[in-house]
Amino acid sequence: MAPTPSRFTIDPCTAICVEGCPAVPERSPLFEFDHVVVAPGDGTPILDIDQLDLPDDGITVLVGPSGAGKSTLLRLCNRLEVPTSGRVRYRGTDIATLDPLVLRRRVGMVFQRPALFGGTVSENLRVARADADAQECAAALDRAGLDAAFLNRTADDLSGGEAQRACLARTLLTGPDVLLMDEPTSSLDPAMSRTLERLAARLATDGVPVLWVTHDLAQAERIAHRKVVLVGGRLADETQAASYVASEHHDQCGER
Repeated sequence: MAPTPSRFTIDPCTAICVEGCPAVPERSPLFEFDHVVVAPGDGTPILDIDQLDLPDDGITVLVGPSGAGKSTLLRLCNRLEVPTSGRVRYRGTDIATLDPLVLRRRVGMVFQRPALFGGTVSENLRVARADADAQECAAALDRAGLDAAFLNRTADDLSGGEAQRACLARTLLTGPDVLLMDEPTSSLDPAMSRTLERLAARLATDGVPVLWVTHDLAQAERIAHRKVVLVGGRLADETQAASYVASEHHDQCGER
């Protein structure tokens, strides 16, 4: 039997050998997790990652059951969460040494539920960059799949899908190098979910790596260049991953 590697590195397809993903050239890791533990409150770990490297391109999808630590791992990437112990590196630099505000402009995030403020879409976009002009705001909207006419729309009048894309545009206005997406389609209908998936794919093609959290295996199959499966706050081995996938498929079939 071959020895277990000391560092868990995602191969060009997936951490659990799911077939059918396009080949991705090797690069230096985007994020490295080195003996990372998150154990708030009573000290019980909610995330315990020995070694994990996330690739610096395409769409990497984090999947697993509720409470598996997916969102916690994502939030570690821009210091919305800090490890109790261990190190997280962004393109080789320990993120604990980086200014959080600078890091969050480089590592943008779109949350599960859109959070817009009162006022126009234009005013919401300028929360991210006060000096952005109308042309730059319109360009950000275009990248998020909305036309310039939305600049003068009142944020409260937007549909759920429009609001989520406006939040994406606001994040893109800062020119992030990486995009974190934490179950961004969980409150959207299927058609709008597919729209957001296509936008993420376009961003990845344009050179913005995307880390996407979902519990929807069908969505993961559609968009992922590679997948990371978490179970109980740890990286799943092949047996755990297969059990989770089988359980999810059974549950989804039972709902039909």
